[in-house]
Amino acid sequence: MKLTVWTYEGPPHVGAMRVATAMKGLHYVLHAPQGDTYADLLFTMIERRNHRPPVSYTTFQARDLGEDTANLFKTSLHDAFDRFKPQAMIVGSSCTAELIQDDPEGMAATMDLGIPVIPLELPSYQRKENFGSDETFYQIVKAIARPIERTAHVSANLIGPVGLGFRHRDDIVEVTALLEEMGISVNVVAPMGAAPADIARMGAAHFNVLMYPEHAETAARWMEKNLGQPFTKTVPIGVGATRDFIAEVAGIAGVQPKADDARLRMPWYSQSVDSTYLTGKRVFLFGDATHVKAMARVARDEMGFEVVGLGCYNREFAREIRKLAKEFGVEALISDDYLEVEKAIEDLAPEMILGTQMERHIGKRLGIPCAVISAPVHVQDFPARYSPQMGWEGANVIFDTLVHPLVMGLEEHLLHMFREDFEFHDDAGASHHGGAAKARTVEAEPEADQEAAAVAAPAEGEIVWLSAAEKELKKIPFFVRGKAKRNTEKFALEKGVHEISVETLYEAKAHYAR
Repeated sequence: MKLTVWTYEGPPHVGAMRVATAMKGLHYVLHAPQGDTYADLLFTMIERRNHRPPVSYTTFQARDLGEDTANLFKTSLHDAFDRFKPQAMIVGSSCTAELIQDDPEGMAATMDLGIPVIPLELPSYQRKENFGSDETFYQIVKAIARPIERTAHVSANLIGPVGLGFRHRDDIVEVTALLEEMGISVNVVAPMGAAPADIARMGAAHFNVLMYPEHAETAARWMEKNLGQPFTKTVPIGVGATRDFIAEVAGIAGVQPKADDARLRMPWYSQSVDSTYLTGKRVFLFGDATHVKAMARVARDEMGFEVVGLGCYNREFAREIRKLAKEFGVEALISDDYLEVEKAIEDLAPEMILGTQMERHIGKRLGIPCAVISAPVHVQDFPARYSPQMGWEGANVIFDTLVHPLVMGLEEHLLHMFREDFEFHDDAGASHHGGAAKARTVEAEPEADQEAAAVAAPAEGEIVWLSAAEKELKKIPFFVRGKAKRNTEKFALEKGVHEISVETLYEAKAHYAR
């Protein structure tokens, strides 16, 4: 473990909270000190939930460590059972409580409450949040689901949606609609919205739709082996992936593939004349593996972007992401250190970032547009409106999401046309501030020799930009200006030039264009 300002994933017990919060009739008793009791903030503030997470804490303090903290856990378990009357309970330790080795899992196994009490062994110092959600859901399914008679008509379980998931609520609606168009009903959605009694019915479905591998792949593999239920491998994010998903489901279920894409607008929008400015935009992707894999395909094949870098923070999927990166001809970045990600973005200087809330902040600092495509996300990415990522409507939403941060073709042309205007020049304030716009100061252009003479002799290794070169640099679009400046300075140093003129700027441009 290490101290950090930001983190892509919390400890694994946070993943268990995400499963518990998504479900109904399930309660989580967490052996934890006072400082670990922050679940309410995570879910009620960020996800805007209107009810508290079903989590109880033992909340032991420093003075309790010399006494019987194990008994404190037993009391908390009984109190939670009496108060909330759950259908099932899960129990475990936070990363801090793991150090005192009270073994709440073992104690829970000896207590007869008349309901399933499922112990969680989540190694806080070796694994992280997504492992915690995947392992928790697997243990719940393993403890409760059993082989039962299949439904009379073809049905499927939708597995993987959890609390704090990126657009999980709306993705469920889209995937349900895709299945219903083929005459396939949904048996159970889990964890989100499911009670333990629903988990017991999961064996009635003919197959499982694995929506988010990070949270349910282990459970999907267990059900394939023990309940005889195959599961889908395609995540329907983007037009191509949605068509592949429909074909895969039809093959598993033995039905005719049906794709009612009457609501689909993305292909025409991305091919229309005003979208030509999207072609060739250099993008960098980072997030959870599922969304990065899907969005890389969308970016290249459906938006016309050039993928210059990609990576993920969840190391369990490192092999898949490295394979994907090789296919795209780039180097994969597998890291949970946001500073490494920032350095990679700065070095690659993309025109756009597709990432998490962390990359949104990185983009602000570097002056690069960013669209959020993956958890972790902040409150603004839990919109009140319907905003899926999967299916046909998801493709429409993705188009809007990726286009919004970019300057549109006509807008870019107008900005260049009016670059010297008193209101729109680079030093002016925002145009909507009206009277706050600064008038451009027009100065007489100095002669080249006068300009050079006016500049003090630079120190060794120091680069000085002459005013004419600085003015020319500002004509370069803002999203590549930083890279142009760095390349020019590097070229100048290699050539032993310490004063950058307009000629040096264009010589550098020609050098790097080869």
